[in-house]
Amino acid sequence: MRNRTRAAAGAVGLTALLATTACANIGLEPPPAAEPGMIAELRMPSEANGATQGLLNYNWLSPNASVTTWLFEPLMIRDRFSCEAVPWLATGYEWDGNDRMVLELREGVQWSDGEAFDADDVLYTFNAAKEFPASDRGGIWGDLYGAPLETVTALDEHTVEFQFAGPAVPKTDDLLQTFKMLPEHIYGDQGDPTLFIDEQGVATGPFMPSSYNGRRLVLERNPNYWNADEVKIQQLSLEGQYDANSGALKIRGGALDLYRGDIPNPNRSVVDPDPENAHFYYPPDATTVLALNNERPVLNDPAFREAFAYALDREALTERSSFGIMEPASQTMLLLPVQQDDVPERWRGEEYIPYDPDAANRMLDEAGYERGADGMRVDENGDPLSFVFSVQAGFMDIIAMADVVVRNARDVGVQVRMVTTDPNAVDGMQRSGDFDMVVDFVGGGCQRARDLGSRLITSQISSGDELLLNRARYADPAVDELVAEWGTEVDEARAKEMEGEVIDVFMTEFPYIALMYAPSRLIYRTENAVGWPSEENPYPIDQLIRIAPELRPPGSDEED
Repeated sequence: MRNRTRAAAGAVGLTALLATTACANIGLEPPPAAEPGMIAELRMPSEANGATQGLLNYNWLSPNASVTTWLFEPLMIRDRFSCEAVPWLATGYEWDGNDRMVLELREGVQWSDGEAFDADDVLYTFNAAKEFPASDRGGIWGDLYGAPLETVTALDEHTVEFQFAGPAVPKTDDLLQTFKMLPEHIYGDQGDPTLFIDEQGVATGPFMPSSYNGRRLVLERNPNYWNADEVKIQQLSLEGQYDANSGALKIRGGALDLYRGDIPNPNRSVVDPDPENAHFYYPPDATTVLALNNERPVLNDPAFREAFAYALDREALTERSSFGIMEPASQTMLLLPVQQDDVPERWRGEEYIPYDPDAANRMLDEAGYERGADGMRVDENGDPLSFVFSVQAGFMDIIAMADVVVRNARDVGVQVRMVTTDPNAVDGMQRSGDFDMVVDFVGGGCQRARDLGSRLITSQISSGDELLLNRARYADPAVDELVAEWGTEVDEARAKEMEGEVIDVFMTEFPYIALMYAPSRLIYRTENAVGWPSEENPYPIDQLIRIAPELRPPGSDEED
């Protein structure tokens, strides 16, 4: 009887799954037949803001853009794994000193209406950002992370010079990949480019607009794309916006080929029901850290911070908050293993802080934080070591992390109390410095004088309405000088030395305590396309357009 009951229950579950799968595919329009060696169609969620309500606008600068990925392109793309600049609309660049960059453009590129792409389009894109600051998405004309841009000049049709008012090397990636090039012959007479409603979508990208019915946007392959021979996708269909549950249903049922939303446990939600076709790739995108307020008593003691780092069970933390999918993070703040080559030699083999409560207790004893009669530790004045962990209400992964931290702290005699509150209130605490500890994220980019250095400099300590990057409120004049010099350095060997010195600060003073990696998410199916990034075929996906030349139809001669 028991076996029959289980069989019946299994049949009901299978029937429900098949029913939901069928529902997920209702209303899908079949694409045109695929040509040999081509992918007929890939389906993915809409990139449009849910508030657009059928408005058509291909302008990537608009907050209501219908699509942001597949039409307009950057000059180059920084590979976050290797930190190499991947040629795109530009084939290379060179810093002449630290205040002048010369950029070489790819020849033979056309806009999708047949007009040639050249230096005039680059000049228009950047000069429009000067005239209309809302379009300066990279802050190139401002003084953040380096001197402002002074002039942009065409040396010839395919060579562009950027002259800055002073050292500006940390602005490199904002210039190369934050800006997407605009067609001067379309946008040049429209005034503020952020206000222009672009219903044509003339761009340089691998796809161009085909049809739109108010819900479903279809993009077709651009046959004159500069890299058209490598793009094997005939059509992209973008429709719908999905939360984690509906996204999992759609991807599991085959109604979507790609989904990038936050499905917390993709193994159970997507892969287990269809392991042959459903897959995910969650490479590290940033380091999730515990930011301790370095201006507070006890928390301002590097010895305490180091001991606290050894008290934390990162395996339990990632199991609770990511179902064990994401890995514990390196205290170097580098994304490992993909950036392993950048770990300074002196820290090889010591990149991670182990869970070692015995070592934590020993360090706390040696630092003078004695245990009281109740087993809890006190400071030099005999006051209990008691801190508040401020957590954003509703952020279930962070709440799960905080619960582990609270229990681990108690095990070594430190009282930590988790307090959940409105996310805006937590931001306000960080702006004012009125907090003990919060969760933060250290970016894993390749402009490390900015991505790592800015986390330690006093100019990035918030004191007003703006929430700046030095959330731990760490201060050391010598580090300020080091990071300032690092940001002006164009000699790669010297820059690498200074990077190592900044990593030393993270490894020895623990202004932030690395917890686990935060993911860049990609969930996909392989019955229509292969070549997606994976553990066996890793490549970064922070710039999603990189998948366009990588994908192939299953069974093709070019399939890996």
